[in-house]
Amino acid sequence: MTLNQQRKFKTLIIGFFSWLVACLLFFPIFWMFITSFKTELQAISIPPTLFFEPTLDNFSIVQERSDYLKHAMNSVVTSFGATIIALIIGVPAAYSMAFSPTKRTKDILLWMLSTKMLPAVGVLVPIYILFRDNGLLDSRIGLVIIFTLMNLPIIIWMLFSYFKDLPKEILEAARMDGATPWDEMMKVVLPLSIGGISSTGLLSIVLCWNEAFWSLNLTASEAAPLTAMIASYSSPEGLFWAKLSAASTLACAPIVIFGWFCQKQLVQGLTFGAVK
Repeated sequence: MTLNQQRKFKTLIIGFFSWLVACLLFFPIFWMFITSFKTELQAISIPPTLFFEPTLDNFSIVQERSDYLKHAMNSVVTSFGATIIALIIGVPAAYSMAFSPTKRTKDILLWMLSTKMLPAVGVLVPIYILFRDNGLLDSRIGLVIIFTLMNLPIIIWMLFSYFKDLPKEILEAARMDGATPWDEMMKVVLPLSIGGISSTGLLSIVLCWNEAFWSLNLTASEAAPLTAMIASYSSPEGLFWAKLSAASTLACAPIVIFGWFCQKQLVQGLTFGAVK
């Protein structure tokens, strides 16, 4: 086998396994989608029903029972609100640690990252009590606060990695021209970092949209996002698979479409600093 043939064979093998992994990852979404058009009997039939007459009854029931638009608006407000606040806090924090580091900067970054290693259930009780005593239960403001705190370590880490890669010569030139730290951040760093900030914000929106633990434990009806709506189709009588699939499809569709159009920025955000 020649060298050229070896390269083609290697490319073929890599392509095959890439498609295999992609199909395995996509299959649950595909199965959820087609199940949403089945009746409840078809959804639980064994062997699974592959050929059936699709119905839209499940989507109608979900809308009548759950008020999809209300839950969707809660998801939009909390996801985008938390992301904006986290960026307002995270950009200056990452900027100061990237360009004015101290001996404790790495320790602070590691400490912030370590908070993500703590199981959320471990702090549920104190946070629940704080929210109850301050009237934040079942409120959009409460979810925005908890989502902001949840994503802030990731946002600071990603922005810190991006800021560290900026050319130092540009910053030195700005300082020689008399730029203050505020001018340097607003007129030099931010324009150069629009791509990194955008991808970080997109990833934060996706994480907020998909968050279920805090949504289920801190909301009831008024501020419940789409993740809480999905959970409502689990009852003591059992799981209504067709209706659950319809609710999941309606909840996943906006963020999947959003991620599809922004996939380039999302991949860029997930690979910050990966080559270091």
